[in-house]
Amino acid sequence: MNRLKNILITNDDGVYSKGLKLLYESVNELGDAKIVAPETPKSSTGLGITLHKPLRLYPMEINGLNVYATNGTPSDIIYLALKEIFNKIDLVVSGVNIGDNTSVQVILSSGTVGAAAQAAIVGIPSIAFSADVKEEMEITRKDYYDYINIINKTISKYVLDNGFPKGVHLLNVNYPSVINSSTKVKIAKPANVKFTQKISINRDPAGRKYYWLYGSTVKPKNDTDVYAVHVEKAIAITPIYLGLFPYRLNKDTLLKLNYLTNLITKEIRS
Repeated sequence: MNRLKNILITNDDGVYSKGLKLLYESVNELGDAKIVAPETPKSSTGLGITLHKPLRLYPMEINGLNVYATNGTPSDIIYLALKEIFNKIDLVVSGVNIGDNTSVQVILSSGTVGAAAQAAIVGIPSIAFSADVKEEMEITRKDYYDYINIINKTISKYVLDNGFPKGVHLLNVNYPSVINSSTKVKIAKPANVKFTQKISINRDPAGRKYYWLYGSTVKPKNDTDVYAVHVEKAIAITPIYLGLFPYRLNKDTLLKLNYLTNLITKEIRS
């Protein structure tokens, strides 16, 4: 008898996120799926882990879902789940993030991608999902919600059944702001930057100086994840290699990844 696959669901937007609920609905039927997420939003925490204070983990019920909440980061959650929830994890899915995570600049700071990368570091197949929406309620639009739901499931099932081709440690999936039956699916390399980083200097009511970091978008280059999501309004799948060493995708790897895009396109068209 085949063992039920263990699936960890997490995010960086926190336990109350509608994107987290959507991701649970996508993968719940694929195995023994459990939610472990930050008690409060932990955006832009990257691969950060907590070394300076105790971590807590406690069960909650939110909108009928059983979840575990923690004061730790998304990356902490991988280790907490391995210690307290699962003996073995077959797949980690992270998201669905409110706001896309495109470009190296954003990927490296993202808590959503950070959780997936932390899982990949310890050998667990992982996928990060993000959507180009400004507000959480945008993700609940029925058609949009339904498309993301089935695509999440299609990608997750593919990875559970097949693993990753050589040279891929995790997938970073970004959805455009609108999805319909004509939406394209692309394997896209990450742009280097999405924003020009800026800093505003102001003073508080007591006259003390403070700083506010922000950014303005730059024009994206063709054939990048930023261009695919924001200009072409396509679904961008970015395979990520964590070896920190130049690596070229061979023809066999590209063939397998293109097979996945065809699977997703089939679901969109049906």
